[in-house]
Amino acid sequence: MTNEEGVFKALASPVRREILFHLRRGEMSAGDIAGKFDIAAPTISRHLGVLKTAGLVSERRDGNRILYAAAQDEIAAALTDFIGAVCPTQQVQRRKNTRKEQR
Repeated sequence: MTNEEGVFKALASPVRREILFHLRRGEMSAGDIAGKFDIAAPTISRHLGVLKTAGLVSERRDGNRILYAAAQDEIAAALTDFIGAVCPTQQVQRRKNTRKEQR
């Protein structure tokens, strides 16, 4: 499986997209994430594993806890690469708009 396939497999799940939505504000433990859902904690852990394998979340240890964070640059890069390949004119248009905004 290519990285792009892994990213889109990860994003195909509404639960995983919602996990990323919760992580947009910063790090959360698996328990904190699980508390946002009516799903068993082991299921949330599996979803986090898929997101981590796809490179969409990072993790770090804090004592005996693991904290997860959205890998925002990787998410943006993966989606930008896909959009650029499928809709190359959109990528050019965004560059033009960004330059105009910077002036």
